[in-house]
Amino acid sequence: MFSGASSINLDAKGRFAIPVRYRDLLRVESEGKLVITVDIQSSCLLLYPLNEWHQIEAKLMQLSDTQPTERALKRLLLGHAHECELDNNGRILLPLPLRQYANLKKHTMLVGQLNKFELWDADLWQQLIEESKQKIATEDLASNERLADFSL
Repeated sequence: MFSGASSINLDAKGRFAIPVRYRDLLRVESEGKLVITVDIQSSCLLLYPLNEWHQIEAKLMQLSDTQPTERALKRLLLGHAHECELDNNGRILLPLPLRQYANLKKHTMLVGQLNKFELWDADLWQQLIEESKQKIATEDLASNERLADFSL
């Protein structure tokens, strides 16, 4: 499972190196293959190990091709899905349309989210962190049934 935020840089070709601490796990669990797609709720990319992506595909298969919202969701996620493989240096090449979608330049953040990664523009990530801290500070967690008993 993936956790933590790593500052990484894209090179001029749009490649970035997966942090070393994740490489062996990715090579064992998914033969170094990942699927990158867009996040439908945020300006970031989602990177799924291939075995995790298969679970997403199964869920997408259950959605309708005639119901407009379900079809739109499938269109966005599958239409942007790009399978890639770690090279010998642990790098991944991000296609230009995906970089443009998430407004990725040189400085990015790779954020572990248990079964996947999020890839953010570094400045946007910092802004999101500040907004998240404010939201949590002003929210009454006890009134949220799922968070009422959450403690660290």
